[in-house]
Amino acid sequence: MSSSAATGRGRAGTRATRTTWLDQWAARFESPMTTYYLVLGVVGVLVGIGLVMVLSASMIISLKENDSSFTIFLKQFVFAVIGGAALWWASRRSVLFWKRTALPAALVSVVLLGLVLTPLGFGFQGNRNWIGVGSLSIQPSEVAKIGLVLAGALVLERKRALLGSIKHALVPFVLPGALVVVGLVMAGHDMGTAMVICAIVIGMLFTAGVRKRWFAAGLGVALGLGALAAQIGNNRMERIQIWLDPSQCAPGTDLFYGICRQSVHGRYALADGGWLGVSLGASREKWGWLSEPYNDFIFAIIGEELGLLGTLTVLALFAAFALAALRLVTRTDDFFVRIATAGICTWVLTQAIINIGAVTGMLPVIGVPLPFVSSGGSSLVTTMLAVGILLSFARSEPGCSEMIAAKPSRARALLARIPSRRTSQR
Repeated sequence: MSSSAATGRGRAGTRATRTTWLDQWAARFESPMTTYYLVLGVVGVLVGIGLVMVLSASMIISLKENDSSFTIFLKQFVFAVIGGAALWWASRRSVLFWKRTALPAALVSVVLLGLVLTPLGFGFQGNRNWIGVGSLSIQPSEVAKIGLVLAGALVLERKRALLGSIKHALVPFVLPGALVVVGLVMAGHDMGTAMVICAIVIGMLFTAGVRKRWFAAGLGVALGLGALAAQIGNNRMERIQIWLDPSQCAPGTDLFYGICRQSVHGRYALADGGWLGVSLGASREKWGWLSEPYNDFIFAIIGEELGLLGTLTVLALFAAFALAALRLVTRTDDFFVRIATAGICTWVLTQAIINIGAVTGMLPVIGVPLPFVSSGGSSLVTTMLAVGILLSFARSEPGCSEMIAAKPSRARALLARIPSRRTSQR
């Protein structure tokens, strides 16, 4: 045998081995369990990062106000446990359960939002968006997001054959449903949450296949209402003007020590972090310079202590969450699951974009927490409940629940019996 022939066979063998290795990984990605474990893993890591960063960012304030460095962290840890229980419970429900729960959940959401305007409601930082009885308090607008997603998906599923008509596509869902929710939220001057809810509605309508030309008209109306809302209450318009003209925040000016302080010191924290950060726990901005560093501006502390690498890791995790949701949307044949998944994904990603954009200066400071990471019980529990709904959808994929319940050896055998999409396409 010639050396050239031997070399050719060696190369062919290497290519065959490489192809087999790639096919094995492709087969694993095509597994019915991939979406389930990808969502669960990404959210678990984000919640873990959030707990660590809440502890680091809140230690100084907790020690100053409560004589303990762990007060705020322990509250967040309890909420994470409650959220984990809600996630586990929701992931065990069926798709039919969520369809039956949709309208009652929307009704409860509207009632809770209405209670904000009664003596049970109270304000925080200029927004009246909480209700409380004794030591228990919740933010109804967070619950309303789940009710809106489920009810909107159910309505759009029932009107699926008529979505070409604006009467059937928009009137049952947007009028009066979504507008009632947005109106009640804006009555409490919570513009940030109202923006997220509007984004949820747009994402669900887009996924449902509503005609594109209607979005242009809707965008014009939304911008007009947004401009009007910015003129109402607290200091929204002033924050927008500062965002449009950052020169007003020059050092030494009155605004630099007032309304500009949060955004300026947020960027200082990111700049101080550099590539690798100043190390975990060593933030300087959390020593009174950046107010509430464990809440809306926790991304700045991540950038300061963990550097650009830490912030890019958080961004990559949200990108992986989007990929998992997209995978679920494209693999399901249930229209309700598709629309509800799009709504939850839009909710999480829009909120993350608004929060990170405010910290980096790309968007005005509106006051929206970073999902799964920022301190806050209502936000964490409801978003984890929403993730539980996604997991229940992922479990409905053929073969997924059986493989999760099976032992590893049996799961591999079940996986081998399921033809991959590539094979079926061939």
